[in-house]
Amino acid sequence: MLLELSRHGSMGAVADLLGVTTSTVSQQIAALGRAVGTPVVEPDGRRVRLTPPGRRLAEHAVGVLGALEEARAAVDPAAEPRGTVRVASFATAVRRSLLPVIETLASAHPDVHLQVLELEPPEALAAIAADEVDLALTYDYTLARAASDDVLDSYPLWQARWCLAVPDAVARDLGPEPGTAVEVLGAVADRDWIVNSRHTADEDVLRTVAALAGVSPRVTHRADSLDLVRDLVAAGLGVGLVPEALPPRPGVVAVPLHEPDVVLRCFALVRRGRGAWPPLAAVLDLLPADADD
Repeated sequence: MLLELSRHGSMGAVADLLGVTTSTVSQQIAALGRAVGTPVVEPDGRRVRLTPPGRRLAEHAVGVLGALEEARAAVDPAAEPRGTVRVASFATAVRRSLLPVIETLASAHPDVHLQVLELEPPEALAAIAADEVDLALTYDYTLARAASDDVLDSYPLWQARWCLAVPDAVARDLGPEPGTAVEVLGAVADRDWIVNSRHTADEDVLRTVAALAGVSPRVTHRADSLDLVRDLVAAGLGVGLVPEALPPRPGVVAVPLHEPDVVLRCFALVRRGRGAWPPLAAVLDLLPADADD
C-alpha cells in the first residue's frame, strides 16, 4: 500500500486500485508506521504525503516485493508450471507474439493457460500496476520512447518499421522519390491526420518529425484499428502512420519514412521479481524475439 501511495498520491486512489476501503488503507499505513517506529505519512491539507522516512521505505519496497516473488518461486522450483497467466497486449502483439506460442504452450505445459485482454500500452500499464494482469505486451517508438519504471522488468521482443499511409492522389503528388521523413511530412502539412484513439505515441512521433519540418500537423481523426485508419485514408479523409508490413490495400499507398526512421519497439513487461513465477517464466521463454522487420 505504501508503494502504491508513493505512486498515486492519495489513499482514495490506492483504495480504488487495490479494491479496499480508504479506511483500510489508512489503518494499514498507520500500522506500518508503528511497526517501523516512525510515521511514514503526514497531513498535506486534506490529503497526505510521504514523510522522508516513508519515501525511503517506499523505495525499498520495490526490492522487498521482488524478493518475496523470488522466494515464492524458490519454494518448489522443479514443479511443473501450473496456473493462469493474465496477459494484457495490444492487438498486433496478440497476433504476432501470443498466438504463435499457444500450441507449443499447450504441448509443453498443459497446465498453463493464457487469459488475454486487448489493451493499448497506457491501459496495460495501469492493469499491471493494479495486479489485474501478470504480463503486459506494450510498445513505444524510437522517436517516442516510453519512460522506464523501476517496479517493472522489461524484455525486448521485436521491432517493426512504420510508414505513412496516404491516398493514391497524394502519393502521385509526392512522386516516386518523396524524400526523407522530414520532407514527406512537410509536403503533407496541409492534410488532415489520423492518429491512435487510445495511445499518444504515434501522435508524439508525428509531432516530433513535423517539428523538424517546421510544420504543425492538424489531427482531425482518431482510430484504434489499423484497418480503420487505412479505410479512412482510402476515403480521402487524411493520412496516418501504419506498419510497413501490412499487406497492400487498394486506394492506399505506403510511403517509406527514413531520416529519421520510424520504428515501433515491442516489449514484455512484468512486475519486478515476478518473472521467476513458473507459469509466467514458461510463457516468457516461448515469446519470440524476432529480428527487425
